[in-house]
Order: sequence, then structure tokens, then C-alpha cells
Amino acid sequence: MTVDLEKYFARIGWEGEPAPTVENLRSLHRAHVLGIPFENLDVVTGSVPSLDLADLQAKLIDSSRGGYCFEHSSLFAAVLDQLGFEVTRLTGRVRLGARPGEVRPRTHMVLAVQVPGEPGRFLVDVGYGSRTALLEPLPMIPDLVREGAGRTHRLVVEEADSPAPRWVLQARTGEGWEDQHVFTLDPVPAPDLTMSNWFVATYPRSPFHRFYIQRTRPDGHLQLDGRTLTRTDAGGGTSVREVEGPGELVELLESEFGIVPPPGVAEAF
Repeated sequence: MTVDLEKYFARIGWEGEPAPTVENLRSLHRAHVLGIPFENLDVVTGSVPSLDLADLQAKLIDSSRGGYCFEHSSLFAAVLDQLGFEVTRLTGRVRLGARPGEVRPRTHMVLAVQVPGEPGRFLVDVGYGSRTALLEPLPMIPDLVREGAGRTHRLVVEEADSPAPRWVLQARTGEGWEDQHVFTLDPVPAPDLTMSNWFVATYPRSPFHRFYIQRTRPDGHLQLDGRTLTRTDAGGGTSVREVEGPGELVELLESEFGIVPPPGVAEAF
């Protein structure tokens, strides 16, 4: 199966001329992040999200739904494959919020993308559920700082001389540079992605057993973490409050996150 590109472009509001160019990679990445929300409603209602391409299209393109990293990155990789980019699927370990020295499992999916005729590769990450996520691809050049839309990132390399150097995505915050996730460049085949996806959805201590929903907008960011709703404006100002109950949750999902909730959401809240 292939992705219905016309439907996908309409879903994310992209109107460019399909071709494997750097500018298209940037604009598609940004449009995807702004156009499709991050959400884990399948997990909190007791199911494992499918990574089958037909299911991804039905959920993220044909329906008013979103997904988490394995869904977003799998769909975006398929789109880039069809457009003629060279895509390598990777997994990484989330460091954001980790204790010092803590090594977490590989529960995040990213892409390394080569543009035909261009040197180097880009880190593509359309499924990172955080307001410090990338809005556009990041050239895979160590220590290169990229700033845009109020977000600043860089990649640093740990143990560069080892057989498997570790690439660390960092975001600059008010406290300085903050690790987001770390990955290596060994390609990850589909069975390993399926296993990691299953682990994230079923492991009893997975953070995705609570509601975790994000919507990135040109003028700010909206996040629901458990029952806590955080709004961040374009200038970085935040307001925080608690969602009062299932009725308000469903209303928020539909009116502000752009999600039509699946059955069981209200009961799980």
C-alpha cells in the first residue's frame, strides 16, 4: 500500500509541488507537526496502536485523530519514501525528565533523511510530544545551533570515536541546554519498531497510560498531561489549570485539540 498523498497534503494544509527537496522537507515537517496532534488515546482506552500503513492513513489522515511517535514517524517516513527521499528509521531513548545517569529503553522513533543531491542528512522528528520538539528538520551537523519560531536546538555527539556514536538532541530553555533524546544511526527494521511500539503501549510503567495530548500551533502550544492542561503562548508565557471532568475533556479534545475521541475516552479519564 502507498499513502494517498493528495489526502495527506489536504490533512496538513500543504500546497507545495511534490518533490524531494530541502525546502519541501522543511515545509512538510512543519505542516505535519502543526496539522496532526500528538495523542495516546488508544493506549489509555486499552489498545495498542497499529503501525500498518492502511491503519495509519485511516486514523491520522482520514479521521480527526492523532497519534504518538511510532505512528507519526511511520506515516511521515512512508510519505517521504514516496516523494523520493532516502529515509532511515531509527529509535532513541528519551532523556527529558530522566534522573541523572538513568538509561531508558528505546521508546522513541525518529528519522534520518537524505535529500537527493544534497550533502549530509537531516534529523526528522514529527512525533515528539513536547513543546520543545522540532518544528523543522535539523541538519545532522554536530553543535550546529538552529533557531526558529521561538525554539532553539542542536545535536551533540557522545563517544564520537566509538563504533556506535550517540547523537543527542538538545533544546535551549531558560535553564540552558536540555537533553531531549539520544539515538544511534543503526537502521531499525519494521519488526523492532513493532516490538518497541507494543512495549510503549503495554508496559505497566509506561507514561502513556495517562492522558498525554499535545497540539502545536503557530501561536503557541497546548498540552494535557493527566488532568493538567497547560497553555503556552508564542512568547513563552504559560497558564495551568486542572480539567474538571470527562465532559470538559471531550469538549477540549474536539474544540481545541481537533480530535474526535474514540469510544471509552470519557470512562478512562
